[in-house]
Amino acid sequence: KPDVVVNIVDATALERHLIFTLQLLELERPLVIAVNMIDLAEKRGIKINSKKLEEILGAPVVPTIAIRGKGLTEVLDKVIELTEKGYSPKRFEYGREIEDRIRKLEEALEGFESPYPRRWIAIKLLEKDEEVMKLVERENPEVLELAKKLSAEIEEIHGHDSSIAIANERVGIVRQIVEKVVEIAEERKPSLGERFDEIATHKVFGYLLMVIIFAGMFLTVFGIGDYIVGFFDELTESLSETWFAYFGSGILSELGWAAVESFIALLGIVIPYIAPLYFLLFLLENWGYLARVSFLLDNVMHKAGVHGKASIPMILGFGCNVPACLSARIMETWREKVITILMTTLIPCSAVTVVVMGLTGRYLGVFWVTGLYLFTLLMVLLVGRLTSKILPGKPVELIMEVPSYKTPNLKTILIMTWLRIRQFIYIAMPLVILAGVFIKFMDLTGVLSVVSDLMSPITVEWLMLPKETGMLLIFGILRKELILLTLASLLGTTDFSAALTPNQMVTLSLVTIFYIPCIATIAALVREMGAKGATLITVAEILLAILIGGVASRLLLILGIT
Repeated sequence: KPDVVVNIVDATALERHLIFTLQLLELERPLVIAVNMIDLAEKRGIKINSKKLEEILGAPVVPTIAIRGKGLTEVLDKVIELTEKGYSPKRFEYGREIEDRIRKLEEALEGFESPYPRRWIAIKLLEKDEEVMKLVERENPEVLELAKKLSAEIEEIHGHDSSIAIANERVGIVRQIVEKVVEIAEERKPSLGERFDEIATHKVFGYLLMVIIFAGMFLTVFGIGDYIVGFFDELTESLSETWFAYFGSGILSELGWAAVESFIALLGIVIPYIAPLYFLLFLLENWGYLARVSFLLDNVMHKAGVHGKASIPMILGFGCNVPACLSARIMETWREKVITILMTTLIPCSAVTVVVMGLTGRYLGVFWVTGLYLFTLLMVLLVGRLTSKILPGKPVELIMEVPSYKTPNLKTILIMTWLRIRQFIYIAMPLVILAGVFIKFMDLTGVLSVVSDLMSPITVEWLMLPKETGMLLIFGILRKELILLTLASLLGTTDFSAALTPNQMVTLSLVTIFYIPCIATIAALVREMGAKGATLITVAEILLAILIGGVASRLLLILGIT
């Protein structure tokens, strides 16, 4: 039982938003309506009579421009006023055939104790709301049977589901309200945003624009990141000398330094790469462009068993899989969320890109890198498709509001960026530090070398890689770019062509792309799917990486690439 409900509606899409307002009014709680983005509506020639709307709805209506803080004080004043003076809810009546059945259910609910109004419960029963039906069934199963009977009568009269009949009635009521309170200028030149949207959602130019925007975004992120990351490399080297000069080189000192180095390594990902990526993504979201990306990619995503919204976590995945996994919460069902997370963890993040570019890109050229990434995207879609066939349930259609373009607000973007970075650090930091110390302990005790020997049937015989790569893949669990750094340390050279053949470079790149997610991503998986779900995905991706790597190595040999 909230003291007051503040309902924020979009002035540029008033009719659609007032449908929800009617449902809030049915809850009979004190309600304040903030008609937001009133400035954008006026630019489009839409004039809303707020006083008239207030009279019709029987609730305070305040025009606002939230991004500028305009009208927010007035909203708070109305909230306080309602709290002090009370509230008399206004009732909107449906058609006779629906109203008669609502009244019958209200009478049957006499004496039914609930925090919700009887009329609201009656409407929800006729709409077949699952939660309300469970609530009523526990207390009074006879009322539920009556509701089913009355719903069937409505369906017989209207020729379709009772929930649709009630929704249609609401739309009719809202249209009558809008006709009374909204005036639209007859002639108006298309705005710059509307002209741009014609290109952004075009069947051909929309995809070209999307490629240009995201290519520019990732080039910017890597440009900034590569410049900043050098500072962390120098910091690590400087602190390492100071640490061992002060604490010596005993086992406790080594383990302590592993913890410090892991923390610096985490910051070396967050500040140079993740922070700029988040900032630019929130810039695109605040502007209103990301919704267009979901629209454009809906058909492609449907082939993988999900809808267009899944493209947003996948795009995030090219920067870092951790925020990508967390952003899979936007998917409506558990089924869609699982498929999206599985696909997202296969997307090569910025750290994987470092490995691929350092091996395949540096020695074999951009043609091979492009081929690897196209193959990866194909595998991602195939894995999504296969998973959608295995998991129970049906794909959900894309139903989402495409927001208007608006000038991005720097303060909002910075706050959203900080909140996501803080969440990432809180999740990843403990596990990254613990994993770093654990791997260092294995290295110091010789266990790591033994593990590499045990892995040789896979790394040497199946993948046809040097034995040392077993250790690389273990270190890669902490941070994927450590594969490249550890390889240089083990080989004693940064000229990888002296130790690896072209075949091995491509194979190692493929295995790096597909195998076990880094420890920070595993932490995010545990948070989102639980330990069991995270384990299943991790094991599945290890097996997939081994399978693809071994097959690719042999196919390359057949093609004459040794």
